[in-house]
Amino acid sequence: MAENLRSRAQLRRAVFSSYFGSVIEYYDFLLYATASAVVFNKVFFSNLDPAIGTIASLGTFTTGYLARPIGGIVFGHFGDLLGRKRMLVITMTMMGVASTLIGVLPTYAQIGVWAPVLLIVLRVLQGIAVGGEWGGAVLMSAEHATTRRGLWASFTNAGAPSGMVVSTLLLTLMGAVTTDAQFLAWGWRVPFLLSVVLLAIGLFVRLKVDETPIFAATSKRAGTPLLEVLRGHPKNLLLAIGVGFGAFVAQGTLTTYVLSYAVHAGFPRQTVLNAITVSSVGAVFAIVGYSALSDRVGRRPVVIAGAVATGIVGFLLFPLIDSGSAVLLTLAVVLGQSVAHPAMYGPLAALYTELFSTRTRYTGASLGYQIAGLGAGIAPVVFAALAGTGTGVISAVIAACCLVTVVCVLVLRESHRVDLADPAEARAVGVER
Repeated sequence: MAENLRSRAQLRRAVFSSYFGSVIEYYDFLLYATASAVVFNKVFFSNLDPAIGTIASLGTFTTGYLARPIGGIVFGHFGDLLGRKRMLVITMTMMGVASTLIGVLPTYAQIGVWAPVLLIVLRVLQGIAVGGEWGGAVLMSAEHATTRRGLWASFTNAGAPSGMVVSTLLLTLMGAVTTDAQFLAWGWRVPFLLSVVLLAIGLFVRLKVDETPIFAATSKRAGTPLLEVLRGHPKNLLLAIGVGFGAFVAQGTLTTYVLSYAVHAGFPRQTVLNAITVSSVGAVFAIVGYSALSDRVGRRPVVIAGAVATGIVGFLLFPLIDSGSAVLLTLAVVLGQSVAHPAMYGPLAALYTELFSTRTRYTGASLGYQIAGLGAGIAPVVFAALAGTGTGVISAVIAACCLVTVVCVLVLRESHRVDLADPAEARAVGVER
């Protein structure tokens, strides 16, 4: 009885730690996304034509996504050998320090070309940190859970829109209490500087969580987890990349590209931020709800339905924004981020853990997720470059990426009843039998 109570207490701590840690990580990571769309082109690329400056600014945003697989490999390797908890403390610290330094970074007008160079370096550190954070945070919840794994693991994914809400609200607040000149001079820096406060709180919470019982019970550890994933789970890794790619392309579109597109279409920056904030709040609850549903009906039907719905929304998104109506703009973003996208994104937290055995799970889940995550970093830059060809092309690309997700999910076996402690079950999930 006492052991059961301790297990439940640890599960609650693990879930809260994973959620709060994810909020902090994505607050920092997505704060940069918002700032890159509305601020950095004027602060760090002020020597460029405005259109080119926007593409360059979004390009630095992309470097964070390019660095995420590196974080997945490095922290996944040591997380599979030394434990999940240790790596999560390091990733949180790295993210907090990098974000705080962005908040004190000199502008292009002050130090010239070194400003964007240092910005890119700090963005890469952010990417490495979040690349290592996600896998460990998901495993802390999933490997502590004995039932309803989809529900408990989903709180890590719910941290992404939660972080978006917090970062957007703080940027909104700073925009409201400063003039445009003050906001560009110092107002945008305040949310980045607050990262150090969130870091202190997050470390306090995270240090109280025990290592996962499944990892602690694993006596044999992989010598080189990455090689074992490539040799033992190559199909699972490729399918993991394909399953998540469409979700990330849609995420990058809805949270970053739409902000830049709508502002250029004539909407006030604050109107667009309000729409994204509302949709992000809805996404938090939808991610948890769809993931809980996947515990009952399976991961496959929920993710497939979400991918199909997101592909359809891709064709509605830009006509609704081009209407010039703030109500229709909000409707477009809510349909995408609060209704369709969470169904294909939420269950991924549990699904990725179910594709790999314990000794390689941190590496495999992280690498698959973070390579798929490149879609969110590349999409805004590619779409910005394609803007002159018309939004129909962009919508078609989004739909095609969602189709990739559908095909990969159809190839997978259903996994919501897999025993995470059994290596054979993880191997069997990869292809339909």
